[in-house]
Amino acid sequence: MATISRHLTAGLTASTSPLQLRNAKPAQSVSLIRRNHIDRLPPISLRSSRRSKLWMVEAMLPARPWNNRSEGGIGEAAEIKRRGACGYAIGDKEISGSGGHVVDTNFDRVVEVAIAAAATAALGVGNRVMYKLALVPLKHYPFFLAQFSTFGYVAVYFAILYLRHRSGTVTDEMLSVPKMPFLVVGVLEALAAAAGMAAAANLSGPSTTVLSQTFLVWQILFSVIFLGRRYSINQLFGCALVALGVIVSVASGSGAAHSLKEAGIFWSLLMVLSFLLQGADTVLKEVIFIDYAKRLKGASLDLFIVNSYGSAFQAICIALLLPFLSKLWGIPFNQLFSYLRDGAACFMNIGTMTMGCEGAPLLPVLFVIVNIAYNIALLRLIKISSAVVSCLASTVSVPIAVYMFTLPLPYLGVASSLPTGFVAGTFILVLGMLIYAWTPSNDPNSVIPSAPST
Repeated sequence: MATISRHLTAGLTASTSPLQLRNAKPAQSVSLIRRNHIDRLPPISLRSSRRSKLWMVEAMLPARPWNNRSEGGIGEAAEIKRRGACGYAIGDKEISGSGGHVVDTNFDRVVEVAIAAAATAALGVGNRVMYKLALVPLKHYPFFLAQFSTFGYVAVYFAILYLRHRSGTVTDEMLSVPKMPFLVVGVLEALAAAAGMAAAANLSGPSTTVLSQTFLVWQILFSVIFLGRRYSINQLFGCALVALGVIVSVASGSGAAHSLKEAGIFWSLLMVLSFLLQGADTVLKEVIFIDYAKRLKGASLDLFIVNSYGSAFQAICIALLLPFLSKLWGIPFNQLFSYLRDGAACFMNIGTMTMGCEGAPLLPVLFVIVNIAYNIALLRLIKISSAVVSCLASTVSVPIAVYMFTLPLPYLGVASSLPTGFVAGTFILVLGMLIYAWTPSNDPNSVIPSAPST
């Protein structure tokens, strides 16, 4: 049998993409993944039943050092240490060189997303609870708390971005990316806040919860249109059960349907429009991460760039809408300055007009901290999974927060009772989550939508 000998020299880069051997038929191709700084790989003999070929593979050291930081994931240095001296890939599996173990990278990604989703849901619960607690001292100044949060986030996010740039985590190339998508993000968030604020003033709490479940519908629709994502039947059915579970657990026995009827169709549609804008906003952020990964040649866009510039443009739009927003809260525009001044005094709990401001500034500050952490976790989850997964994680926090309000929390007084159908609604919600997450192994769709390249 004739033997064909060929010599191939491959330069090693920081990427871990498989090295394809040229001049080989697809049935005879093999993928090699370099896992460590090894001066030379030994010859690998590849044989087939039809024809024998001997390939000589020589791996060269990289021209630049490995980057031991990987934003939002496991650093490449940690990857090398964890996976052994060197390894190679067969299909969707990876073989570590040290022990020859098969590593399922898809399983690792699912675990990472599951942990991030659990953290997002937990912070979502804390965000809802702390917002209620923050309004105890600021019950007469909710508009001040909203504006303080909006403009305060800009300072916090840009301070963090500055520190990350000084440390080298955020590069000049990342900062030079086009800012127009961030402007669209800010406009969408500002309009969503304005529409939601106007509708919430005329709708009951249970009604708002029911209408908020359209958020998931918009995200799925926009993901299909703008990302070309396809969802299996069990995923769509699971999402529907999640939304139904929240509606049943919160609105059962609360007269939500009657409240919706009393409020009228206009305010209900305005609230739906608010969640449509929010759904478009989250999907746009997912598109930004995917698109900029291509612009940055595979590098991951730092999420604080998205948060900082998006919040800055949102604050600008909010400032332009202040006359309209103040009217929604029943504050004449000519009295807005005095209202904000009194709100600041209550927030600081100083002066002579602080009666009923007990708990400030501790509770409002804790709310701002938790809310910032929640927004970061939510954007992080969008980055490594999808907008739909982030929405599901946020939705799960609703019935848990409802349960938390039945506990004797400080400053809230007498605990509220659970809605009649809370247990049934929670069961439906959990069932929907399990159905969404479960996908047969032969299903071409992944359990979790594909993440942007990072």
